Amino acid sequence: MNEDRSTFPPTSPPTSPPTSPPTSPPTPNGASGKRSRRSHPFWRVFWLSFLVLSLAYAWYSFYVPSNDVAWAENIASARESAAETDKPMLLFFTADWCVPCRIMKREVFSDHGVARAINAAAVPVMIYEGDPGGDEAFRKYRVGGTPVTILTDPHGTVLDYAVGRIGKAEFMELLEGIDR
Repeated sequence: MNEDRSTFPPTSPPTSPPTSPPTSPPTPNGASGKRSRRSHPFWRVFWLSFLVLSLAYAWYSFYVPSNDVAWAENIASARESAAETDKPMLLFFTADWCVPCRIMKREVFSDHGVARAINAAAVPVMIYEGDPGGDEAFRKYRVGGTPVTILTDPHGTVLDYAVGRIGKAEFMELLEGIDR
């Protein structure tokens, strides 16, 4: 323990062993134990499929094809037209956010046979919740939710109605009720 302390502090910095990145012990198949930043192909396919299916569902939910129904601009013009032609009015109460309404527009009103039957039998008007003239009609016919389909005579007296989403067959039965 005989040290020379005449050169304290030491003039040269102490040397440390060179550092190297830590390595993991090899695994039985020869690969290192490091985790790869790349995901497993299964997860890539899974998330890509999920994304594609989600986008397809979103498109389908909001897609409403055009139809051949001659919708009146508003309830006032529908009343005038119904009085002139002596046809009943078909009131379809809807809302932009209403998914069952979109389904009816896509599945019922886009059918050419249904559109022809509507145009021949009644004066149709689509009444949106929140429209200035629409709110009055919602109150008058006591519509609490959408979709609601009401068939009236030219003067506005209710002949028949359907609450909720209805299919083509039920809708055609409603229209056939005009002749009864």
